[in-house]
Amino acid sequence: MHTIPAGLIAFDAAGPIPNCGRWKDTMPKTRDPAAYRLYIEARKFWRSKVEWQFTRQEISSILHDVQTASDQGDWGARALMATFYRSGLGPLESNHVLEADGDKMVAIVRTAVAAGQAWGYYDLGVAHEHGFGDAVQDARIAWAYYRKAAELGSPDAQMVLADAYLNIHRMDAEEAMRQCAFRQGHGAAAEALGIRAQGFENFAEAVSFYQAGARFGHAGAAFAISLLFDPENWYRFKKKDQDVLENLHILPDIERMNRYRQISDALELNPDLRLSRLDTVLPLPPTPLQAWRNYEDALEPEQDAPPTY
Repeated sequence: MHTIPAGLIAFDAAGPIPNCGRWKDTMPKTRDPAAYRLYIEARKFWRSKVEWQFTRQEISSILHDVQTASDQGDWGARALMATFYRSGLGPLESNHVLEADGDKMVAIVRTAVAAGQAWGYYDLGVAHEHGFGDAVQDARIAWAYYRKAAELGSPDAQMVLADAYLNIHRMDAEEAMRQCAFRQGHGAAAEALGIRAQGFENFAEAVSFYQAGARFGHAGAAFAISLLFDPENWYRFKKKDQDVLENLHILPDIERMNRYRQISDALELNPDLRLSRLDTVLPLPPTPLQAWRNYEDALEPEQDAPPTY
């Protein structure tokens, strides 16, 4: 058995619920605009197509710009480089530009841990869980990193802990962790909370969570709410549930269903999208639908302010 690193505590699903922070509080307060712009434009391009659709030249350009931004100190670019090293870049012989390299992935993540950043603790937990690079494969160490990451505010770590609590039927602890992630705008947490509410036939709460999840950029949440407007699915509900939905003005509505499906499809391709204007262009009933070109009407507008994490 390997030793848990100093400063970490073993995770015990039956023990006290860890406090949860905000991941942004672990990041630098300022961000170099030039490095950020180089990184974010490359990331947008990377998210614009399925990976096999890129040419070698296009993926090489993405890699060059993300690496340059990483070298200039942008932590978002460093996190993306860690992702590239974990999986490689370019799935086809015709566009393959980077081999997976667990050692380089772990080296980047360790710099984030040294800087006290929540995402680094989570990613190092993943590395220890799977044995990437020089991170010894050890579940106890992995879960100690997940616990620390959740305390620091990693939504992904909070969701991992929530699943562990669910496995032993600690529903209070599960919800607490999912709420931690939800408060940080984590779409998967919103969808999970919505599913939980719907399971308890609390449709008002479920709809609110699904709408929030779509706004946060989660494809599953957008699809889940589309089902509530899908005529074929709506008539499968029990009569008492249909009555509740009708009181909430949630009725079969092909137009609303199609709009949420468009959003879900867009988010499947690009989960970086944030639909901050969703409540304006696709409001919940009984507010009437607004004019609609496509999902881009709901996108978060570009910010002129200096970039932050």
